[in-house]
Amino acid sequence: MRRFKRDYRPMADINITNLVDVMLVLLIVFMISAPMMQAGVDIALPKASESPVDVSTGIVISIDKNQKVYIDNYEIPAASFESRLKTIRDQKKFRQIYIRADRVVPYGTVIELMGKIKKLGIENVGLITEPETRL
Repeated sequence: MRRFKRDYRPMADINITNLVDVMLVLLIVFMISAPMMQAGVDIALPKASESPVDVSTGIVISIDKNQKVYIDNYEIPAASFESRLKTIRDQKKFRQIYIRADRVVPYGTVIELMGKIKKLGIENVGLITEPETRL
């Protein structure tokens, strides 16, 4: 009796059609979901001619139009702002502080917040604006 022996040979061609299909679907999913991931606090920033700054390396303090204060997208009660900021600064070592304030927030509120930050001994404070659109 003779057994049937199948002749298996290595394929020299690689079929990447399925891989390309999967990668295109993932690309579309990430393109749709990426803008939603950057939501954060809804603030209408004032416009200035400065170029945008990379704020991912610092601590971002936001003030919305209702004058609620947020540290890195988490709402902070006014009474515990200084202690919370000191704790966050100590945990993250020293990092640049960036303030994002809505354009309708009174100037005095922003200066009061900057005073609290300076009181903690933090000197590197930046203000975030939206770049002007040029036509």
